[in-house]
Amino acid sequence: MTPEQVVAKMLAEDRFSQWLGIELLALKEGYAKISMVVRPEMINGLGIVHGGICFSMADSAFAFACNNRNQESVALDTSINFLKPVMVNDRLTAEAIEIHNGRKTGLYQISIYNQKGQQVALFKGTCFRTGKPVVA
Repeated sequence: MTPEQVVAKMLAEDRFSQWLGIELLALKEGYAKISMVVRPEMINGLGIVHGGICFSMADSAFAFACNNRNQESVALDTSINFLKPVMVNDRLTAEAIEIHNGRKTGLYQISIYNQKGQQVALFKGTCFRTGKPVVA
């Protein structure tokens, strides 16, 4: 099973990533790069993107990177730092890089950039490997 096949199956069933408008840009074992455009319904009461949108985008990149070896992996611990505000029509790109690939856990760093190349958020995620395949 290739990373592309695993993530295609995940994305086909991931209604939230579909709602976000996630586009896959690149995949390889332990790595994922995705993109999306911020829409008006993603803005909070202060006129900037709701933090949950950046978190969710990073979480999707994290999921695609840590599951794409067809080893079901679930989030064990996550954190995010918001570095710059994100606005409507910003095109965001998230890049998930594997830091550690263990038998039972994995550690990933996800950087989110806007269309100007400015880093807007930094997410770190630790996953737990369940021992099951994503695609049987």
